[in-house]
Amino acid sequence: MMPTAAAFGKTTDGVAVQLFTLTNAHGLRAAISNYGGTLTSLLVPDKAGQLGEVVLGFDDVSGYQSPAFRRANPYFGALIGRYGNRIANGRFVLRGKAFGLARNHGPNALHGGTQGFDQRVWQATPGTSSEGQCLTLEYLSPDGEEGYPGNLRVTVVYTLTPNNVLRLAYTAVTDQPTPVNLTQHAYFNFSHGRRSTVLHHLLTLPADRYTVVDAAFIPTGELRAVAGTPFDFTTPHTVGERLAQVPGGYDHNWVLNGHGMRPAATLYDPASGRLLEVRTDQPGLQLYTGNFLDGSLQGHGNTAYGQYAGLCLETQHFPDSPNHPSFPNTILEPGEIFHSVSEYRFGVR
Repeated sequence: MMPTAAAFGKTTDGVAVQLFTLTNAHGLRAAISNYGGTLTSLLVPDKAGQLGEVVLGFDDVSGYQSPAFRRANPYFGALIGRYGNRIANGRFVLRGKAFGLARNHGPNALHGGTQGFDQRVWQATPGTSSEGQCLTLEYLSPDGEEGYPGNLRVTVVYTLTPNNVLRLAYTAVTDQPTPVNLTQHAYFNFSHGRRSTVLHHLLTLPADRYTVVDAAFIPTGELRAVAGTPFDFTTPHTVGERLAQVPGGYDHNWVLNGHGMRPAATLYDPASGRLLEVRTDQPGLQLYTGNFLDGSLQGHGNTAYGQYAGLCLETQHFPDSPNHPSFPNTILEPGEIFHSVSEYRFGVR
């Protein structure tokens, strides 16, 4: 069977967008819009076999364009680029030339700028593969968009497999050297409306170090050991257990142990039994605990999304890497192909 397609409303400038739904034999349903490549809904069974919504989102594209959403700018479920996370002072130097970016988070650039990939209408092609139903999304980011050099052609393929894996495969090519850091910004909450926060979820992160940041969440360049700190999730801890010890809440990048495709996070909700294992080939993972959600946004089932209503597990390169030569390289060169895979494996315990 092919993914289904349905109307998802119109953008503020009148462009009709669609919603594509991937399903598998276990009943998992992943709904993705070509507006922002946004994962708007993800239905996953609990330990009793009951399907429930596990991501924050809206039932129409208007929710992602409302004045309240634009003010809060939480990036619910969106594909993020050209550069996910922050670039200090919206500036970097490449081959001796300084580039100024759109500054949309104080003096800094965040998640691609004032109109990043999350607000673009992607070309969408639904299909099937040997791995299950899939959706191929393509976008050409023109030279100079949001201040970035080069024409960047991006392809992202969502695949929902028979064994309950939602896989994202990212590919990009460019005609000029340019920074690239692509990620997915889903907010997870496995309690399906029974609890308003994720503070009780158990989290494990296989990372011995994290990137230290300043008051504006810009990396200082130091990679610090997590041992003995509230950043140590090498063994399971609830999200809320040490949250008060982290000023502003968790919004940090962990340096994942190992290389290649490997575990990046495990999230477990004892109440529902839902379990998520994240795997990636990326060097880092950003944990964001929804610190700035304030209840002003109402999503699925008219649920008001208050502080800590969901958390993000963003597979990525490190923030501000173009300004830190010691960090893993994020510069894509002409003739190279950027390719990365991240997987979200769902189960119960």
